[in-house]
Amino acid sequence: MEPQTADTTQSPSSPSLPSLSSLPSPTAPGPLASFVRFVVCGGGIGVLSSFAVPLVAMTMPWAVANAVITVVSTLLCTELHALFTFGTGRRPGRRRHLQSSGSAAAAYAVTCAAMFLLHVIQSAPGILTEQAVYLTASGLAGIGRFLVLRLFVFASGRKSPLRPRRPVLPLPRPVLTQAAVGATC
Repeated sequence: MEPQTADTTQSPSSPSLPSLSSLPSPTAPGPLASFVRFVVCGGGIGVLSSFAVPLVAMTMPWAVANAVITVVSTLLCTELHALFTFGTGRRPGRRRHLQSSGSAAAAYAVTCAAMFLLHVIQSAPGILTEQAVYLTASGLAGIGRFLVLRLFVFASGRKSPLRPRRPVLPLPRPVLTQAAVGATC
């Protein structure tokens, strides 16, 4: 153990400032805070996207404008989810962007399937029925997407509840005896 010496570069009356490495790292928000942030970020970007599509559609076909805005909004949401919603402290890489896009595509497939099933069950559903089915499917898909993002995509640094960690056992140390110490090779 080394003796501790006083730092002579600081005057005794000046308070010492903590180094960046000694500051506590930001912790990830809890599940409820993450969910509220997820809804606010995703919903906010969704509302902005709904205004952006018609504006962009003035310069190109509507389907292309919708696809462009969907890609841009998904990229933006992934950035916000990494930095704000799940508090990873760093921007997402390509892998996380692809995983997030995959979860968005799965949510899209769920809402499409729900609407398809509605039209199979009822040949001419009313607009209120369509809205109820769509919003229910969209809400369930959003909850599913939140869980996928929280538990798998942005779960680094946290213990996943689905995969418990195994304890690390120490390796056995060789026992040195007098004979082993004094033996020659």
